[in-house]
Amino acid sequence: MNQFESIAQSLTDSLHLRVPPIAVCLTNTPPAGVPFSKEAAPAGCSFWERGAKETFVTSPKDHENCAVGLYTHHMPLDTPARQENLNDCLKVFGDLGYVRPEDIPAIPVLKEEAKYVVYSPLSSTPLPPSVVLLFANSRQSLAITEAVQQVDPHVPLAMGRPACGVIPQTVNSGQPALSLGCCGARAYVNALTDDFALWALPGAKIAEYANRIKVLTDANNILTQFHQLRRSDVEHGQSPSVKESLARLQGSSH
Repeated sequence: MNQFESIAQSLTDSLHLRVPPIAVCLTNTPPAGVPFSKEAAPAGCSFWERGAKETFVTSPKDHENCAVGLYTHHMPLDTPARQENLNDCLKVFGDLGYVRPEDIPAIPVLKEEAKYVVYSPLSSTPLPPSVVLLFANSRQSLAITEAVQQVDPHVPLAMGRPACGVIPQTVNSGQPALSLGCCGARAYVNALTDDFALWALPGAKIAEYANRIKVLTDANNILTQFHQLRRSDVEHGQSPSVKESLARLQGSSH
């Protein structure tokens, strides 16, 4: 059993993962013997589930149905179609209030361009992973976030034990906090089932949060339809532009 196979087995067994750990490898040289992707993808994130089952290499061309994915992965927007798709996405997002102009600088983008992205089950990754992806419910995330607190104690991604600490955290900071609960709270609070975590929002900002939540949930409902249409079109052999998908979305709403 190699190093990554052992790690993958440990993660899967410890967390009772439904989906095996996925290795994402950024590289300028495709590993020998690993096939290139031959399936069209509606978005780069759709490679993740495939990567839990098989090992394959992707190039920027494989990602070009997803302008936002190209952008976050620092892939070249070197054709008019790619740049136009990104601009159209940002316009739609802005019109919906989903991504405001001031939000764009906060979107994470890879600092360096990688020519290829390899996806693979962690257990059989051909390269040391750049990132390991775990699909985890809130109970599984509890153990993960507690590990983060001990391995990288200065990264406040989410709170683990104790769940009640989310109250003083929010009051003292005036900022929202996410708690993934703790084993005690999950024993005492029926609402903290395996698929639920707990957010605490500051009371002084609750109106602002309620407004943004309304805008974002409405936007997510529309964008979900948009992405479902694009997935269907790609699976049927098409490669629609953002404008074409928007036209399909508008047509389906009438």
